[in-house]
Amino acid sequence: MNKKFIPGYKKLNLSGKLKERADELWRILESCELCPRLCKVNRLSGERGFCLAGREVSVASAHPHFGEEAPLAGSEGSGTIFFSHCGLRCVFCLNWDISHRGEGRVLSIEGLSGMMLRLQEIGCHNINVVTPTHYAPHIIFALDKAADKGLNIPLVYNTHGWERPEILRLLDGVVDIYLADFKYSDSKKSALYSAGAENYPAIIKAALQEMNHQVGAAIPDDNGLIRKGLMIRHLVMPGAAGGSIEVIKWIKKNLPADTYVNIMSQYSPNFQAYQYPEISRRITRSEYEKVVSFAKKEGLTNLEIQGYFG
Repeated sequence: MNKKFIPGYKKLNLSGKLKERADELWRILESCELCPRLCKVNRLSGERGFCLAGREVSVASAHPHFGEEAPLAGSEGSGTIFFSHCGLRCVFCLNWDISHRGEGRVLSIEGLSGMMLRLQEIGCHNINVVTPTHYAPHIIFALDKAADKGLNIPLVYNTHGWERPEILRLLDGVVDIYLADFKYSDSKKSALYSAGAENYPAIIKAALQEMNHQVGAAIPDDNGLIRKGLMIRHLVMPGAAGGSIEVIKWIKKNLPADTYVNIMSQYSPNFQAYQYPEISRRITRSEYEKVVSFAKKEGLTNLEIQGYFG
C-alpha cells in the first residue's frame, strides 16, 4: 500500500465531520429522497419505498473480488460488499436475486463496520460498496466507526450511476473512487429497461460531472492500483440499446480525455431480458468493436478494453 495515501473519509473522521455527514444522510430516511425515485417514505418508522429497503441495512455478501477492474482488484482483491435491494431494477440485472428479491441478511452498523475491517485485515486493496445508494447513511456511519479502529484503505462507491447530485455532495471528501455505470443515453430505453427511470440520462450526466468535480480522473499509481478518481463502466448492449455512441460522445465533450472508461462486452440476457426480444441475445463482435473504435477515434486516452467474449 502507498503509505502516503490517506483516504478522504479518514480526514473527515479525524475532524468529526464524517459522523455529521452520516447524521445528515440519516435524517433523509425520515422522508426518503436518497435516490431519484423520491419515494418520501419514512424508512425510520419501517416504511419501504420502491427499492424495498427499510430502516436496517441488508448485505448479500462480502469478500475479496478479483473480477473487478485490474487497478481495483490488484493482487489481493477488491473488498466488495454487495448490498441487498436496488432503486433502479434493470430487467437484465446479473444480480437480480439481490437487487430485485432483496436476498441478504440484516446487519447492525457495528456489524457492517466490522465487515469493512475484516476485508482490510485479509489484505483487500479497498472497500468496494456495491449498489450503495439506498444505504448511504448506514455505510457512512459504519465507515466512521471503522476509521476509529484503523480502517485506512480507499472507499469505492460502486453505483449504477442514477445518483442525485444533492446526495453526492454529501459524499464529497468521503468517497475516494467513484465506479459508476453509464447505462443509457436514451430516456425511452432507460424507462423501458429500468422500471420507468426515464430521467436516467439526465441524472447520470449531472452525477458524473459532480463525481469528476470531487475526485478527478482515475490514474493508477506506481503499483498499478487506483486509489482516487472517477471510473466509468459502459456495458455495450445488443442493437445499440444503451446508445453507446452517444455515451462516448457525451463523455468526450463533457469530461477530461483521460477519464477512465471501461467498455464492457459481457452483456448477457439475464433475469427478465428474454421478455424483450431486442435484448434477448449476447452482443456481436462487430457491435463491440464499433464502440471501441469510436472511443479511440474520439480521443479518449484512458480506456479499458475487455475484448469480445461472445
